[in-house]
Amino acid sequence: MEHELPSFKSWKSLVKRRNNAQEGGKSSWKMKPIVALMCTVLLIFWYKTTNIQYEQTEIEETDYPFEMAKESEPVSGKLKGLPFGIIQPRSDLELKPLWSSSSSRSKGGELTNRNLLAMPVGLKQKDNVDAIVQKFLPANFTVILFHYDGNMDQWWDLEWSSKAIHIVAHNQTKWWFAKRFLHPDIVSIYDYVFLWDEDLGVENFNPQRYLRIVKSAGLEISQPALHPNSTEVHHRITVRSRTKLFHRRVYDSRGNMKCSNASEGPPCTGFVEGMAPVFSRSAWFCTWNLIQNDLVHGWGMDMKLGYCAQGDRSKKVGIVDREYIFHQGIQTLGGSGYPEKKNSARSGVSRRRGSATFDSRTEIRRQSTWELQTFKERWNRAVEEDKNWVDRSSSTRNRIGNNRRLKRSSSVIPSLV
Repeated sequence: MEHELPSFKSWKSLVKRRNNAQEGGKSSWKMKPIVALMCTVLLIFWYKTTNIQYEQTEIEETDYPFEMAKESEPVSGKLKGLPFGIIQPRSDLELKPLWSSSSSRSKGGELTNRNLLAMPVGLKQKDNVDAIVQKFLPANFTVILFHYDGNMDQWWDLEWSSKAIHIVAHNQTKWWFAKRFLHPDIVSIYDYVFLWDEDLGVENFNPQRYLRIVKSAGLEISQPALHPNSTEVHHRITVRSRTKLFHRRVYDSRGNMKCSNASEGPPCTGFVEGMAPVFSRSAWFCTWNLIQNDLVHGWGMDMKLGYCAQGDRSKKVGIVDREYIFHQGIQTLGGSGYPEKKNSARSGVSRRRGSATFDSRTEIRRQSTWELQTFKERWNRAVEEDKNWVDRSSSTRNRIGNNRRLKRSSSVIPSLV
């Protein structure tokens, strides 16, 4: 069978199809830069949107870290019976009226008190507590008083008493109250928590000016400096410097504890004492978890508070000199309302138990010493058991860095030889 040659028309149509294919390829090459540009624009838009969402999440976590933690966790099986939107994981210590006007109801729950003052108080220190509270209430502080002597009814004659929260538990310490009534979910609305003793003179202290200094210095944990003539000064770092606005370290060559520029830990730097600490919201979240439920005197905690400073304790912990207090050193919990004297019988701290003399102050000191040793043992055991924990203190970082440099130099020397 003879093969017929394609006609002229068929050759023409074949050439036309090939030309169209070539033109389509050229046009697709022309479209590629446009497609690439569109993809780049979409990628930039996606990156910007993701970055904004991340920054917003960080801001919300900073403002309400406990609420965000709750929301990010899966709903417990005990809450499955509730719609998610009705769950409120936070509370506060704000007093609410039994009724309100329609105008105030329309405004909603606006919170004006963003800082908290919490103090253990006894009736013998009533005048001093009155002076402290009157400094804080005008600065829109919420005030909570822990009555350790059981006498609460005799406080109602003070004008501000009905504006404060009163909690009564006989012969309990500041740290006992704080662990049970200042849970982070309850105090998360407050920017700063002042956990103070009752025997502090505040003639030279203004809370608003104090917080301005704390915020400008970036201090997460702080305390007002102590007047040099205070009755009790345990660490020189807490003593006021007349020439400074605030300070983060002390230089001292006297005694057993030498403090210099090389000192990188408490009580030379990164240290506040337990009498008048001030915590940021994040620092209090960490500190509350550090407080041991059964070790009520809190001895040893001041040396570890720097680990809750949300960063380098030598930078995030400080003493404010411009606003300072006077520590009177009056021990009233478990004893008399006056400074301890050598003659305990005359000061009223001793009492007879059977035929032997019982000194409550001595027993409290003995208990505190035992708690200090117990706290140290728990800390050391926890550090040893937690293999993932990293000590982020500057001294440890320097030690790790030195070890790494030594390893590098030891590996380089043989190669040079």
